[in-house]
Amino acid sequence: MSKNHLTLFSREPPGEDAPGYGTPLLPGWYTLDAKAPQLLGARCQACGTYYFPKQVTFCRNPACNGEAFEEVALSRTGTLWSWTNACYAPPEPFVAPEPYEPFAIAAVELAKEKMIVLGAVVKGVGVEQLRAGMTMELALEPLADGKLTWKWRPAA
Repeated sequence: MSKNHLTLFSREPPGEDAPGYGTPLLPGWYTLDAKAPQLLGARCQACGTYYFPKQVTFCRNPACNGEAFEEVALSRTGTLWSWTNACYAPPEPFVAPEPYEPFAIAAVELAKEKMIVLGAVVKGVGVEQLRAGMTMELALEPLADGKLTWKWRPAA
């Protein structure tokens, strides 16, 4: 088994010098701008419908026959619509730290696009701190294996 494989599935938090640390978990799904990350979606050129993750084969809007899309950076902020918590460790290949720490998951309606995007909430913000209607913003945070992913946090 390679050293990279062991690092990926290790339950120990990686150091910043670990292979893959700071690389995106899902390349092409979000920008890596630490101060102002954005999700990367698509917009149908015929009707303007937004998609995340990117949809580039056909428009799912039943009133549209569009097949041309453009990549767009989506809103960084939105309104908290709903939330829950993950009280159990997800199965592999998710890499959770040991001991497992529950985390919040938020459904956020993007400000411009008016679509709901689900995502984890940053460490240190639990469900008891979330309120319907609060403004949330996108952030980047490393997972237990060091790879960066996007998460939601209450806007300052």
